[in-house]
Amino acid sequence: MSSHTTLITGATQGMGRGIALDLATRGGTLLLHGRDRTRLDAVAEKVRAAAPDTTVRTYLADLADLDQVHAMAARIRAAEPRLDALVNNAVAGGGAEPLRRELSRQGHELRFAVNHLAPYALTRDLLPLLIASAPARVVNVASIGQEAVDFDNVMLEHDYEGLRAYCRSKLAMIMATFELAAELDGTGVTVNTLHPAHLMDTEGVRAYGLTPAVGVEEGVRPTVRLLLDPDLESTTGRYFDRFTDTRAHDQAYDLRARERLMSLTQSLIG
Repeated sequence: MSSHTTLITGATQGMGRGIALDLATRGGTLLLHGRDRTRLDAVAEKVRAAAPDTTVRTYLADLADLDQVHAMAARIRAAEPRLDALVNNAVAGGGAEPLRRELSRQGHELRFAVNHLAPYALTRDLLPLLIASAPARVVNVASIGQEAVDFDNVMLEHDYEGLRAYCRSKLAMIMATFELAAELDGTGVTVNTLHPAHLMDTEGVRAYGLTPAVGVEEGVRPTVRLLLDPDLESTTGRYFDRFTDTRAHDQAYDLRARERLMSLTQSLIG
């Protein structure tokens, strides 16, 4: 790992912070993303203290603003000589007020924007660096909570509920994972997705009013495995429930639905 560079989004709390602390003990370079400068600096200092020989750099951006996503990707491409792994971990959960529909900076439904549009845009913008660094891995942190995308109501302008929006956005992330993996086949860049653990002790779980069932370390372990396990070096386009390669929601395998989603996604990310 001494020469590896890994970017983790949503690294200031919860599982993102846990992944950063785990990877820090293995050496290399960590690129930590957050949207709050104070919290980002604090987690960077914590990681440096835990592993003084690990290089840590920070990148600030609000993933609810696609302009900031593109700008962060441009900064990374300009500053970083390589990128061996990308963990799209940042998330907008069901929300503390589940019936209040929120919008991104560009006017898109917030969960769809943060959980699907932003990680897809970031990954696509960083593809030149990932391909040049191959073999490289992209891990998209999804969820076992999945609900079919309604293409007549993608932004949930009708029948909005926060958890429903979250579940639809996570299925969109899985569908995009499969599409991108097929596109990148043969480049040395793999793209996989997983449900890391059920009801981890995170701010998002508590904000929605749910009771955490396990600590974040339960989600860190299967996520880090997808990043580092040599037996998974050529595995791509798969959905894992923790450590098990399994089947996602049926819509994820509907090629027509995936084509519609990707056409919409490309039009929205600019």
